[in-house]
Amino acid sequence: MSTARTWAVALTGVDGHLVEVEADLSNQTPEFRIIGLPDKSLGEAVQRVHNACKNTGLDLPRRRLTVNLSPASLPKQGAGFDLAIAVASLAAGGSIAARSIAATVHIGELGLDGRVRPVPGVLPAVFAAARAGFDAVIVPRGNEAEAKLVKGIEVRGASSLAEVAVWHGADVEVPEVATVHPPTVAMREGSDLDLSEIVGQEEAVDALTVAAAGGHHLLLSGPPGAGKTMLARRLPGIMPPLDEQDALEVASVKSLSGEHVATLDRVPPLEAPHHSASVAALVGGGSRAARPGAIARAHCGVLFLDEAAEFSRVALDALRQPLEAGVIEVNRAGFTAHFPARFQLLLAMNPCPCGNHGVRGAECTCPPMAIRRYSGRLSGPLRDRIDIDLQVNRVAASRAAGVGRTTTSKARSQVVAARARAAQRWKSTPWRRNADVPGTWLRQGELRLPAATRFPLDRALERGALTLRGYDRVLRVAWTMADLAGLDRPGSDEIGLALHLRGGLLR
Repeated sequence: MSTARTWAVALTGVDGHLVEVEADLSNQTPEFRIIGLPDKSLGEAVQRVHNACKNTGLDLPRRRLTVNLSPASLPKQGAGFDLAIAVASLAAGGSIAARSIAATVHIGELGLDGRVRPVPGVLPAVFAAARAGFDAVIVPRGNEAEAKLVKGIEVRGASSLAEVAVWHGADVEVPEVATVHPPTVAMREGSDLDLSEIVGQEEAVDALTVAAAGGHHLLLSGPPGAGKTMLARRLPGIMPPLDEQDALEVASVKSLSGEHVATLDRVPPLEAPHHSASVAALVGGGSRAARPGAIARAHCGVLFLDEAAEFSRVALDALRQPLEAGVIEVNRAGFTAHFPARFQLLLAMNPCPCGNHGVRGAECTCPPMAIRRYSGRLSGPLRDRIDIDLQVNRVAASRAAGVGRTTTSKARSQVVAARARAAQRWKSTPWRRNADVPGTWLRQGELRLPAATRFPLDRALERGALTLRGYDRVLRVAWTMADLAGLDRPGSDEIGLALHLRGGLLR
């Protein structure tokens, strides 16, 4: 047989598409050609595959070899197709069994010596193969632990092309080669941070707990040294651990980013890009292959923008669509990539460029126009999507020697209990967190609060201090406070506190 087929996976964002890799030999001028809309790195697979096969002891026939990647209309990029191209080419020449490779997905990059190198995006690629009904997938040994996170499919890890060829019936010696591992990423900061280290900021700790319990977006404003960053970095620790589905989605995004994934991390991620980050760094993208940006990497976790007013206006406004939709789209010529983007936004900013405006005992050197321009960096539509705006002041000397009122463990227990109450209330709906519930559900029907309870909220809407979106967000925060207090529904106190926490937006 001069034609052989196997399978690989093309990734567009987190979506994997199965690609049939066909190899055909013909009696024409010897040539090795890849067709089917490959990018430049995939086109260079010709030389990598040729040398890897030769150095493995499995020479390709000196005939015209054409490899087709189908469907041809789907853009394909990266070196992850090397292994599939190599086994299809060897099967077309009769070196390995064509029947053996026909029902197996092959993922991996080849070195010139025949080693199989790890590639990014193995986890979503194996997911796609499992969903398509395949029973077996061969991946680089360095990605084996990551691929085995997917249930329901047999995963084999290979260190060399010779090892793969022997599995498919080739008669070749398997050399001893060192496994190529993906680059390791330093442990992320935050696993040992505790709320007990926060002193003199009881109101801010309470606001952080409310934000974690309901999934609410939070803005902390105050002078330098007030503890805004300390508070922000402790938010993931009091959030509930990720369930298996969310942990797999987070791991898939990490895999696409090139991070080594060996186990499922149950701690929600924290992304804190620098204020000089571009729109592409936040949204993600690339000219040929779409890579996730900070917004996608914060999926199921926290996106923390410190010095938020220093970010470009365009970068900040790019947050509006994923805040509403829970997904980010990257549009490029020829393809559109989708990344999940359900995150909690946490902003921190100073009151003015010098940071001393309104601070007792400090002198502000900023002219009034500069202060207005600085606070105006956050657009009205973005501010309207913030649930809690809290003014954080510096800790007084009399309270500096105190101890924290609560610990991360205790706050997490409160958050988990409140989330369980909310999930029970919304069990017959698609939502589980209060922040995700449409406002119409809270303003109408059996969940509508009595007029006396809603009075301050209705007054704020009538006099224009709140938009209807802001009205709904105050209601959601009030319901979260009721869940934390163990109440069936919010009362006047919860509405008042929710309005107070949004007070910075009403000033």
